[in-house]
Parts: sequence; C-alpha cells; structure tokens
Amino acid sequence: MFLSNDDKKILLQLARQSIEEKLGTKKPVKVDESQFSASLNMPCGAFVTLHNNKKLRGCIGHLQSDKPLWKTVWEMAWAAALLDSRFEQVDSSELNYIDIEISVLTPLKRIQSIDEFELGRDGILMEKDGRHGTLLPQVADKTNWTKIEFLEQCAKRKAGIGKDGWQTAELYTYQAIVFSEHEILEAP
Repeated sequence: MFLSNDDKKILLQLARQSIEEKLGTKKPVKVDESQFSASLNMPCGAFVTLHNNKKLRGCIGHLQSDKPLWKTVWEMAWAAALLDSRFEQVDSSELNYIDIEISVLTPLKRIQSIDEFELGRDGILMEKDGRHGTLLPQVADKTNWTKIEFLEQCAKRKAGIGKDGWQTAELYTYQAIVFSEHEILEAP
C-alpha cells in the first residue's frame, strides 16, 4: 500500500477530529470520503497510538478490517483516547499535548519459523488456546529487546500465554507504515 503525504495528513486530521468530537470539544462534521484517494478507501488494518509528552497515553487498533482505512483510523483514534483499559480516558484539557501516531498495517502473513520474523521490520501476532496478542514493529526500536525478548514479552504481556508460549503458538507477521503529527503536520 502506498500513502502519499496528503493521505497521511488526512488520516491524522481525521484521527484528531474523531477524538475532539467524542470529547465534545468540536461539533460533529460529516466526512466526505468521495474526495479520498483509493488508498484511504481500501479496507485495511490500523492502530492509533496517543502520546502525551512522549509518554504512551493509549493505543488501540485492528489488525485487519473490512472497513475503509479512513474509517478504521477514525474509530481507533477515539477508542485509543477513551477505551484503552491501561489508562484513564484522555481529557479535553490534554488535547494540545497529545501527539497522534498512526500505524497502517499490511495483511497478516502466517509464519512457520521465527527465522521468517525480522525484528524492527515486522510486527508479531500470536494465537494460542483462544488467546492472542500483538506487538507493533516500532516497539522493537523503543525497547531494544532482542528477537527472543520481543516474542517473550508479546507472549507474556500481550497474549497471556506465558513467556515461552510463543514457541507453540500460531505466529503471524505484518509490517506497518508509521507516521505521526509531529513528523507530518509540523514538518517544514
């Protein structure tokens, strides 16, 4: 999938608008998707991550979606602000300090060996015994974990299948196009 800078700007603006509308700081506006590029109207998975002064404030997404990308981003943005159970809901007083990061995902690819997983390039999804968890590719850059530590942390903290659960889980990889407001909207 290709996203132009205009596509990225639109997605970031839609994400912020979604949060502002849910918090009641802006009146709802009908989105006119007829002017969007084919990429924005393509069904695609995405995560929206919120940071306040570089601290994680919320992150929610769908690995796959049957909705257009713009709609997935719209829904995941307000969900990250209000529904991430790890955090209190974002308050309207925080909006000026929130930086929105969007990860647009490629389709999932089932792998048979961790040799097919490249740390820093791939995100991982693991499924076992009805449980599942994922870590986005960019988590590797932020944590400096080894490949094994990355898999162990996903198994233990995200999937809840124990540190070694990844060894017998079904594993899937995906990549992400990652961009944020401070990179796209504030660039010269």
